[in-house]
Parts: sequence; C-alpha cells; structure tokens
Amino acid sequence: MKRIILMAGVLALAAAGVASAAGSGTKINLRQTALGKLLANPKGRTIYTFTKDKPNTDVCMKIKSCTSIWPPVTTKGKPVAGPGIQKSKLGTIKLPKGTLQVTYFGHPLYTYSGDTGPGQTDYVGVPMFGGKWYGETAAGKAVK
Repeated sequence: MKRIILMAGVLALAAAGVASAAGSGTKINLRQTALGKLLANPKGRTIYTFTKDKPNTDVCMKIKSCTSIWPPVTTKGKPVAGPGIQKSKLGTIKLPKGTLQVTYFGHPLYTYSGDTGPGQTDYVGVPMFGGKWYGETAAGKAVK
C-alpha cells in the first residue's frame, strides 16, 4: 500500500512538472532602441510585424523561405506581458503543426534572423517578401 501511495505521489509531481513546462508562456517586453521603445523578446531582440499579414493571420508562413529569415515569435502557453505591455492585447494564433505564434493587437509577431544583439533596429522598414517589416510600440502602432 505504501508503495502505491509513494508511486502516486511521484506520478503527480511528474505530471505537475510537465504541465508547468508545457504551459510556460513567452514574455513580451519593451526595450529602448534608437527608434524608441519597441516590443522585444525575452532576449531583448526587436520584435517585428509584417505589412502583408492580416489581423490574426500569418501570411509569411505561406511564402517560401519567409519564416527562415523572419521566425515567428512562438509560445508554449499564454504569452506573458512585461512592464508596459497591454496584457489584454496579447494573444496567439495556431500555425501549421500546432505551434502557437504570439500576436499583439492582432498583429502576428516575428524576430529577424540577422539581428545579432538586443535592441537592434537596422531592419525596421525593410521591404522583403512583398511587404515591409516594422517595429511595434506598446500601443500597437507600427514604427517605420
């Protein structure tokens, strides 16, 4: 009987650990850049939006090689709002294969694979894949 109770306890702790890891959300922050305060991922990298996207729809995903250069900001749970981020405006959309992409004000969010450090804004306003890539403010406005 003791063995069964001990095993049940171990299984419950293991399940809680898996649930906690699976539900951890990506934190979206604000970071001061040369263009003002912009959304940033947990590593401080600038987050971008794509002008070809529709509200809550990732168009980049359908364009060959787009997501290899502009990877979506993904999460394993509900995204977390850092200071200055409007929690109610954070959301997710489901990508093919079930991955969750973070949205803000309905805008799908991306990073740029060529950014080498926190706070870089060299690619804000760059035309690529038939649209432009902009930074985004805490108010959900594009920074061009």
